[in-house]
Amino acid sequence: MLRKDFIQLSSLGFLGLYSCGIFHSKTNKKPLAIQLYTIRDAISYDLEKALEKLAALGFQDLEIYGYNGTFFGKSRTEFQSILKNTGLKVISSHHTTGIIHQEKGTLLNNWEKSVEDLQFIGSKYMVCSYLFDEERTIENYKKLPELFEKCGETTKKSGIQFAYHNHDFEFEKFNENQNVYDFILNQTSSDLVKMELDLYWISKAGLDPLLYFEKYPNRFPLWHVKDMKKDTKDFAEIGNGVIDFKRIFKAREKAGLQHWFVEQDSSDKDIFESIKISRDYIQNNNFFFK
Repeated sequence: MLRKDFIQLSSLGFLGLYSCGIFHSKTNKKPLAIQLYTIRDAISYDLEKALEKLAALGFQDLEIYGYNGTFFGKSRTEFQSILKNTGLKVISSHHTTGIIHQEKGTLLNNWEKSVEDLQFIGSKYMVCSYLFDEERTIENYKKLPELFEKCGETTKKSGIQFAYHNHDFEFEKFNENQNVYDFILNQTSSDLVKMELDLYWISKAGLDPLLYFEKYPNRFPLWHVKDMKKDTKDFAEIGNGVIDFKRIFKAREKAGLQHWFVEQDSSDKDIFESIKISRDYIQNNNFFFK
């Protein structure tokens, strides 16, 4: 879709209910947000067209991935221009540690430049997204608190909050008394290091998010919201799985929730069809925004 066609569609009202904010009722506070990894195939084909499709579905806020000194192969100025053209805003960005894969954009490779570029495009959070299999050793786990706090000190100077995103392996035992996730929480400053709680992965690990909200209040300003199929535990559209989001969202204040992102790592449908299913469920359950 060319930019001029996108504008024409918007002016005809196909996008207006969402991008103009009419979609959100007076009681709704948060716009729809999505982790772009969900549409990584579409992004690799045509970045701006993929973002236009998200805007047409009503999404306004983004969490990005893959920064490596560029944003999906674009300079920060080029990417900012695309965001402006599509009416989208970056809230958060994912980064790996660089312990094994020592690439640009990682925590251990010129982190200051990463922070500078993310501040330029207006990001509010920078998140350590994943530990590769080779990084999951006792020795590396012990180093994480110091690394995270150092990165958090740098982001804080630029008005950006640092956080860590979980999968399920963090809930394996680190020692006799705690798992890796609790170790990170207990050994880092609650000011410098927040958590982005992935509701799918903690549920797959068999743990209750509410217990973590009670134990570590206000440490979870970011969530990934995605559902899980009952039998296979595969990824599902929000509302098509077994996770009780209504129960979890009731505890959002205790958690310290500020932003949450729709995410679906894979789908048995066209991914944009899956996103629309999740969006419709969200739309029909206004508690998500309140």
